[in-house]
Amino acid sequence: MPAPLDLPRLGWGDPSSARRALLVHGLGSSAALMWRLGDALAAHGWHATAVDLRGHGDAPRALDYSVAAYGADLGATRPAGGGAWDAVIGHSLGAAASAVAAASVPGWTRRLVLLDPALFVGAHDAQVVRRSQERAFADNRLERIREEHPHWHPQDWELKADAVHRASAWAVEQTSVQNDPWDVRSDVARLTVPTHVIASDPQVYSIFTGETAEQVLASNPLVTMSVVADAGHSLHRDQPEASVRELMEALT
Repeated sequence: MPAPLDLPRLGWGDPSSARRALLVHGLGSSAALMWRLGDALAAHGWHATAVDLRGHGDAPRALDYSVAAYGADLGATRPAGGGAWDAVIGHSLGAAASAVAAASVPGWTRRLVLLDPALFVGAHDAQVVRRSQERAFADNRLERIREEHPHWHPQDWELKADAVHRASAWAVEQTSVQNDPWDVRSDVARLTVPTHVIASDPQVYSIFTGETAEQVLASNPLVTMSVVADAGHSLHRDQPEASVRELMEALT
């Protein structure tokens, strides 16, 4: 795997908790935007740690923005004091990178939860993602974010604007350019830990649906799936209560 970077962290809950979770954001996002899940985990007795991925937030910049490089960073990220994560929860790009890390680093985590994971990004989804990121970087005003996502929590509006401001536009662009094809399904097939996918509603927009979902589920009996109704790709912001319920069920 590529040489790893040291990723900055945020935390929720009691650091001495016996249950430790890692939260991994998606493309163009940040550790802080995982706040709803971190807060919920803390309320259930977990200690949750979120990281800024390379090229995002306060993380170091680099030249390599392959999913393998993102995965190498995560595989080198351990709980305070070492050992394995009890659960790793990743969204979109963060889910793909988490799957790569779990498949490549034995004993890194005991469980995976993947939120609408970008395990395979075909031409259509690549165009959707590219246009979404171009729109975000072209107009990062709070008013535009609020207009586009009126149902999000006010903190999500604020943190999305902050995440785009602090992310490298070049890194986000190169993440698409350097992952062509974007396909980590073979890594998922090699997973040896229980893995639950919480997908978005395909009637709204989901990147994990149809033939891709069927192939992934068929490739590994440890992978299961549920869907959050009425949620788009950012399901933990679109439908936070339902997403938290699905997450806690997956962890129990």
